[in-house]
Amino acid sequence: MTAQQISDAELAREPAAYWTGVAYEALIAYTRAQQTEKGYTQPQFWLLRNLSVNDISPDGEGMTLPELRQAMTSYIRPEDDLAAEAEVLLARGWLTRDVEDRLWLTTEGEQARVDLARNAPAIRAALHEGINDADYVTTVKVLQRLIRNAGGTVA
Repeated sequence: MTAQQISDAELAREPAAYWTGVAYEALIAYTRAQQTEKGYTQPQFWLLRNLSVNDISPDGEGMTLPELRQAMTSYIRPEDDLAAEAEVLLARGWLTRDVEDRLWLTTEGEQARVDLARNAPAIRAALHEGINDADYVTTVKVLQRLIRNAGGTVA
């Protein structure tokens, strides 16, 4: 039975964990495929963002790979190899490494972060096609309530 064949009453009894899992995997796969087409990976973009004082980094200071892994703990995936991803960015000249093994964002890396961020609106638009803002907000609020009901916290 496909989702289109399920009545609203039946759909209301479907397990939220199943559907949120399916949605998560599909959204991540789509986003990563779009980024790969543009020549970078999601973990590479996260590295740039976490090292940029103009983005996630509070101070723009360099970080070690373990520090970066810790900073990304809520969204990094098990298959993400930050060491390999960092090597690509080092080879591109977007990062440098100091004698203490801290990674630093270069001027070129900051420009790359800005350029890569310009891809996000198109990815979002494709994912939100056919979904109005009111429905999206309702969905997020329902998910937040499910999280709280399960004992989780909503950031």
